[in-house]
Amino acid sequence: MTVLLKYLYRKALPRKSEKMIRLVRYGGNPNVGVYSAANENIAIISPDASPDYVNDVEGALGVTSVLTTVAGSFTVGSLVAMNSGCAVVSGLAEEAEIEAISSKISVHVLGSRYNAAGNNILMNDFGAIVNPKMDDVNFELLEKALGIRCVRSFIAGIDTVGSACKATNKGVICHPGTSDEELELIESTLNAEAKRTTLNHGSKLLGPCLLANSKGAAVGDITTPIEMGRLEDALNLF
Repeated sequence: MTVLLKYLYRKALPRKSEKMIRLVRYGGNPNVGVYSAANENIAIISPDASPDYVNDVEGALGVTSVLTTVAGSFTVGSLVAMNSGCAVVSGLAEEAEIEAISSKISVHVLGSRYNAAGNNILMNDFGAIVNPKMDDVNFELLEKALGIRCVRSFIAGIDTVGSACKATNKGVICHPGTSDEELELIESTLNAEAKRTTLNHGSKLLGPCLLANSKGAAVGDITTPIEMGRLEDALNLF
């Protein structure tokens, strides 16, 4: 998509929506959800992010930022899943990293070998869908830590459900291959309407494409105008 088309689309949006959805890029990469995670109040962002990127995320989502690695890695979005009450982090996270995050929110350290929490957990404040391969012990510990309903399921044949979809308290965007039955499960578990779409010019894996909460979204800057409209509609960002 050309710069001109992006400009014309954003100029066509109502003023409020223009502020709520921003096209962003992290260090030249449109897969911004790999490097950042967000809830209603905070964003956890890799410390090598540019000040402009941090400002864009904070402005779009109405959050403050915690700059930290997780497990020594910049891919914090893949290693952290959050809702308003708890941040679930990789079991490989270092003590200093956990301390940085726990200064802002309760932290649950995931013991499962499926410990890329951002990839393996899809959640909002009402419920969570978890990689179906997670063992019983860690699943039960996770459910207790979150204090919400948790279920295990594939989505569109994918076990890394946090990479297939993205949820807020107002809506869920889902991989285009999500079945009607899976949409019903997502909606009943997360208490939010779920809709299929792509982002980042046709990407079916939506988790890596954006950060979002009930106030706004920061999405990869190769996302098309049609995809932007679907995102706005699905997450009720009006």
